[in-house]
Amino acid sequence: MHKPAPAIVVAKDLRQVYKISRGLLRAPDELQAVGGVSFTLRQGETLAVVGESGCGKSTLARMVSLIETPTAGELRLNGVDVAQAAPTERQALRRAVQLVFQNPYGSLNPRKKIGAILEAPLEINTAMSAPQRAQEARAMLALVGLRSEHYERYPHMFSGGQRQRIAIARALMLRPALIVADEPVSALDVSIQAQVLNLLADLQQELGLAYLFISHDLGVVRHIAHEVLVMYLGHAVEQGQKNALFTQPLHPYTQALLASTPGIVGTGVAKKRIVLTGELPSPLHPPSGCVFSTRCPEVTARCRVERPLLREIAGRQVACHEAEKFVQPAAEQR
Repeated sequence: MHKPAPAIVVAKDLRQVYKISRGLLRAPDELQAVGGVSFTLRQGETLAVVGESGCGKSTLARMVSLIETPTAGELRLNGVDVAQAAPTERQALRRAVQLVFQNPYGSLNPRKKIGAILEAPLEINTAMSAPQRAQEARAMLALVGLRSEHYERYPHMFSGGQRQRIAIARALMLRPALIVADEPVSALDVSIQAQVLNLLADLQQELGLAYLFISHDLGVVRHIAHEVLVMYLGHAVEQGQKNALFTQPLHPYTQALLASTPGIVGTGVAKKRIVLTGELPSPLHPPSGCVFSTRCPEVTARCRVERPLLREIAGRQVACHEAEKFVQPAAEQR
């Protein structure tokens, strides 16, 4: 029997609520950026989080990378409950989670050479000598497909794709278990995106990395993800294996995302032209029922008053009262 890979991240009902000031002598408003998200991310796997701007993707990433503390819920990294961890444990957990940012032009210090940029995590977090740090930095450059002489150059001397390779190398210097990648290829040319995605896939296979991959581009997600979490207004609306979501999306919002992405082939439902009407609701005043009810083409009276909970349908989790009607018999799936 195949033994499952160890869990790197276990999140249970994660929530993040921000207090928004309304002025003197007035109680602050509450903005729920993430409204109860749960998932398990194992070694060697990629969980992609997708959705429109403002859906809570980046807030979720900041909680997992320990930049922000969840308002509620449980977060475990490498089996350690983050909320109960001692300061020394939290420091170790921070080293086990590293970030790759969206903009390779802004994430590297233009005044420092590449060697110094790569060595900085080792200088801060380890007792390595200068020659040892230099050796590690040169080895990491080779691992991400760059040459040893790049060690002495400055960031402005590289293309966008090369800079993102450098950013990936910096994230790997402490040998983390988890990489949180927030739109890591969206600022790159399409031809370069594939190269960086292939690099990430190769590194994952070689090093056993887990990726939390934040993206709005379903074409990119289809290339790299194992599991997909679709978010809307801070809530998970569909969650499951990539192939299941792409071949048979069950939530109307997932269907709309797939239909709006050129080159994505799915079921007849996903191929329809789906036009969402209305504006994205304010997270300060979300709809009382389903969060998607104000824009959903399948909305019913029940949707406007009763918020659907995630439930298992056709091998994935879906938060929709009407999801069953989109399930196709196996013989009809293409």
